[in-house]
Amino acid sequence: MNLNLNLSGFLNVFKCLASPSLCLPHATVSTFNDLPIPLDKAFAARREKPVIKAVVLDKDDCFAYPESSTVFESNKERFEALRAAYPGRRLLIVSNTAGAQSHDKGGKLATEVEKSTGVTVLSHRVKKPGCADEIIEYFRQHPDTGVTGPHQIAVVGDRLFTDMMLANRMGSWGIWVKDGVVPLKEKSIFSRMEQKIGPFLISRGFSPVEPTNPFE
Repeated sequence: MNLNLNLSGFLNVFKCLASPSLCLPHATVSTFNDLPIPLDKAFAARREKPVIKAVVLDKDDCFAYPESSTVFESNKERFEALRAAYPGRRLLIVSNTAGAQSHDKGGKLATEVEKSTGVTVLSHRVKKPGCADEIIEYFRQHPDTGVTGPHQIAVVGDRLFTDMMLANRMGSWGIWVKDGVVPLKEKSIFSRMEQKIGPFLISRGFSPVEPTNPFE
């Protein structure tokens, strides 16, 4: 039994029930290798197209196997392309394992991920989707990214109740990696449930929250 409960994610499920738009993506791809680069292309069909200056990237079942510190073999080429398109601090890994202080005590996994990927892993107190303030503060402290507001950030991840809700709460753009790395039969019951909930809500006319004005 996993006693490392994501209290933030658990409580926010109820917020999604009250406001389903909070957990919906602005764009969906099947796997990490289907990400368009630059990510602006994911929103090409929109009348007003965003300019993505930075990416908040999930790790587990997005570009890597859960608990792994390395990029999944078949994702390596696309990962390097993403890193080249968003160099330096413009690409930030935010995981509920690596860097999550309640899970990764001492930051050992975060250090391993940074070493293997060459990408900064955010150390954060609150698990997704509750760490929006910590992410915004990171970009405030690093103006060299060119980010002047959350509307210039894309959140890429495989979970609706954590990654996509984080994007919507932060006023950013969410790209859902629907199928991820882990085979469907091995996914958690919550992940399998989300794969049905997302399309169902969209078919019922729900849409994600529009990104908000720049932060001050």
